[in-house]
Amino acid sequence: MTAVTSGEANIRGIDIDKLAKGFADEEIIFKRFVTITNTSAREIRWYQKTAGYLESTAPANIENVAHLAQPFVLEQSWTRKTSYVRKYFVESPILSSEDIKDSDIDILATNIRDLTRAIAYQVDSRIWNVMTENQTPSDINEITISGGDEWDDATPGKIIDHLLDAKKKIRENGYNPEGAILFLSAHDHKSILTYLIDNKGASIPAFSSEKVRSGVVMELLGLRVVVSENVTTDYACVAQASRAITWKQFVPITARTVEEVGIGTKIRVWEEGEALLTDPKAVCLIQNTQA
Repeated sequence: MTAVTSGEANIRGIDIDKLAKGFADEEIIFKRFVTITNTSAREIRWYQKTAGYLESTAPANIENVAHLAQPFVLEQSWTRKTSYVRKYFVESPILSSEDIKDSDIDILATNIRDLTRAIAYQVDSRIWNVMTENQTPSDINEITISGGDEWDDATPGKIIDHLLDAKKKIRENGYNPEGAILFLSAHDHKSILTYLIDNKGASIPAFSSEKVRSGVVMELLGLRVVVSENVTTDYACVAQASRAITWKQFVPITARTVEEVGIGTKIRVWEEGEALLTDPKAVCLIQNTQA
């Protein structure tokens, strides 16, 4: 093997893996908002909750039951599901030994960061698609915005109504929507800011001036705002993500080097896992946000 300095050896070893994990932690990715649990098998059997509140149907009754009467039986229902772990896997080109010696940490850190971001972006996309049922709702809640009420319309007027309706649907199914996440595309983030500052700024000047200064809506109607380009065009989503989605982690974000003796080094980064929509009623997809 070619000789390397002790500094290079540290960078090529455990420090590279730590660096990749650090970059993954820095990313504003959906995975940080969901529940993460480990799985020891690539085939995952799990159960999806059907409903939130248990309710009786006639002639069953929960309230005002006669004394000495037997209680009516209510039970939650679950749907058995099977999912399979997905592998996310990338590598760098061969970084020559000479380049590593000349620019040391810069060339390694840049490649690790960009490879980690590539995987984080794809994991992000998977969580979004599972959470929104690939934007074709069947089990999750949904709201479809009528024509003329789109958020980027010249005279939008129902953005607040739409968000409150989404919270209402989640609450009606037994989940607390306060502190839920509002997932937005950059386009819809702009539309909301424009609406709140330009259209409503005169009526709430303190809000308007603050948002012009800070430039980011961190919370709106009790919802935390997350902006991502993985949010599909023409959609937004309100979700109690930690209740709705579980990321089953088979292999955490991992980085290793592969040395071509006398030539250089490649960096490989990978992750394995799958997103599970365990509580679909904790999600509300908002459709037709853009004109």
